[in-house]
Amino acid sequence: MKNFPKRSARPDVMKVLADARPDALDPSRLTDPTRQQQDFARIVAETAAETADGHVTRRRNGFRPLGAVALVAVAASVVAVVGTVDRQAPADVPAAQPRTSGVSQSPGAPADVRVDGHIELLSAARKAETAPAEGTYWQTTTESENVDVAEADGQVFAVHTTSTEEWSVGVRPGTGSLMISGLHSVTEPRTAADEARWKAAGAPRTVEIETGQKSGTLKRGYAMGTGRPTVMRTNIADKIYAVGPDNVSYKQLRALPSTSEGLRRYLEELYARDNGADSGTSGRSTWMLRQAGNLVTMPVKPAVRAAAYRIMADLPGVHVVGHVTDPLGREGVGVEFPGTYRTPLGTTKQRLVVDPATGAMLSDQLLLVEPSARAEAAGLKAGTSVNYQATTRMSWGEHQITVPKNAHS
Repeated sequence: MKNFPKRSARPDVMKVLADARPDALDPSRLTDPTRQQQDFARIVAETAAETADGHVTRRRNGFRPLGAVALVAVAASVVAVVGTVDRQAPADVPAAQPRTSGVSQSPGAPADVRVDGHIELLSAARKAETAPAEGTYWQTTTESENVDVAEADGQVFAVHTTSTEEWSVGVRPGTGSLMISGLHSVTEPRTAADEARWKAAGAPRTVEIETGQKSGTLKRGYAMGTGRPTVMRTNIADKIYAVGPDNVSYKQLRALPSTSEGLRRYLEELYARDNGADSGTSGRSTWMLRQAGNLVTMPVKPAVRAAAYRIMADLPGVHVVGHVTDPLGREGVGVEFPGTYRTPLGTTKQRLVVDPATGAMLSDQLLLVEPSARAEAAGLKAGTSVNYQATTRMSWGEHQITVPKNAHS
């Protein structure tokens, strides 16, 4: 397993700004005052036009934001599956608001020197402009955790499921795509205190948890212990990913617009088809951020990956925070989605963590903002990560992954 390297020293801010300059502001294109005024008006108009609503899909055991759009055949129809944690509609979707930029103190730096998260995200865009040559299989490995609150014999305690997932996407004619989830899966009490409460309840092998539904919350049984991995074929013919409402081939991925302006227009057209009428800036930003975040983890051209990062840095309502750590302790820049989501565990927010030194997407996680009474009773506090997927490998390979003998489909 190849881990992403640790961050290097802080990037040269002026170089990052120069490298991140939008194509429309290239001095060679600003040929006369009239052209400059037209370009300026267009840029302002594009900025003001960011609006509308996103969508949320559901998955029982965690969410799959990092480019996870598996394609499966169900009842002879093509269905794009994007898994997410069980959650309801946004709890407090804000109205259009000025762009915010989270800043934090740089370790060891003088008191008056601060690092802007947007600058670091643009540094990630610059790093993403270089990538290894193409291969046969685009492969990712992720470590995940999903937290729930369980109840047994009057005891309330937190449990978590940890597992590994391998996804190998074939891009050459005749190759297929496989996803193996639930590798090394274990469900157990989250902390020593949780284990003590679980044992006080008789250490049951099945506990009861609450799940979010449109009609409210429902209770269901939850098996403790180890689980079997699941294998799924994720391609249909040459369609290997979903981008917005469309299933796409590798050829289509490689043909995506490679400038931030062109990629933004492409995504906005998909958004219009996927969501219909606009319904607010926050929802549109959420949808655009999800799609851009997915593209970063797909085998797109380096320039497309860089353009996706620049779109992420410029979305209204998105909070970019410097100097955060992902669930595996790796340092990066945080990109937080607009608004919050209600879940049975309380109000949550979603955060991506990007390594600006390598251009790698490190993780996608759901953080508690305000725990429910039930979650508090189980010891979960604000800031707790209740669901994450952390990428530990994302690279080309020449051989398909091996399916464990005990895997089921």
